[in-house]
Amino acid sequence: MSENQVSLSSIREARQRIANIIYRTPLYLSPRLSAMTGTNVYLKLESYQPTRVFKIRGAANKILRLSSSERDRGLLAASSGNHGLSVSYVAKLVGTSATIVVPTNAVEEKVGAIEEYGARVVKHGLYHDERMNKVLEIQKKTNATIIHPFDDPDIISGQGTIGLEIFDDLPSVDTVVVPIGGGGLISGVSTAIKNLKPTARIIGVEPEKASSMYQSVKEGKIARLSDTTSIADGLATREPGTLTFAISKQNVDEIVLVSEDEIKKAVFNVIKECHLVVEPSAAAAVAALIKFKPRKNNENIVVVISGGNISRKILADVLTKNA
Repeated sequence: MSENQVSLSSIREARQRIANIIYRTPLYLSPRLSAMTGTNVYLKLESYQPTRVFKIRGAANKILRLSSSERDRGLLAASSGNHGLSVSYVAKLVGTSATIVVPTNAVEEKVGAIEEYGARVVKHGLYHDERMNKVLEIQKKTNATIIHPFDDPDIISGQGTIGLEIFDDLPSVDTVVVPIGGGGLISGVSTAIKNLKPTARIIGVEPEKASSMYQSVKEGKIARLSDTTSIADGLATREPGTLTFAISKQNVDEIVLVSEDEIKKAVFNVIKECHLVVEPSAAAAVAALIKFKPRKNNENIVVVISGGNISRKILADVLTKNA
């Protein structure tokens, strides 16, 4: 795969393709976060999608591009939860089956939501590569069509539609802050933004305990981590994709690492200051706000709030410890 397969044109085509499935999410100016940082902080609320997560954009674009025979064979995906939820949702809309391989410690609320849309859930391993091995094993038996969670130009182009909406709503955007798991989201958003406004900064965010893209960019080659256990389950990928690494290396200006405590505190602060419930993977981007320096006062910063599928257990823990 080549990063050239992801372009402003492919992202614009994706926007038209998925328009009847996804929501055009709001860009919300947060007075409190703006005051705390001395900038203008806008939240791109992907937690308002039908599946409460941005993943529906890429999943819809990929699935709608499949031939009828590819769809009819059924869909198959590896996921920590949100990609599987989105594949299941779209599979039901187009009238096909889906099998989702999730980690053995998957958030039960996400598993339940996947099953609500009629998909079969298989629990296997803890890490993405282990789940992908299981997917390949199932695919040999069923001939189902694999929907990769991030390293696919159609998935990346779908996620890139977020960048189009950000620029449409805020052409004066200076910086976009994006959480990184496998890299599909930041690859798509950065491609759109860098083409529309080359001077805008793209800031990636990873947990300190799951910094595979940071390490890869630092080393100049894909780095594989042995353990990426983090409260931000959607960002816990041991290595980025080949395509997402190439795009991120080209487009991302800086990657900020945040601690587990900083992520938990950010979950609480977003609830307290913005009256929004977000999952840890999304809160990581808010946690990064205080760790990188704006280029100017009143800089226009957009933070991509990637999802709102937080477990009751984590939410209760955060609220109790910050009460």
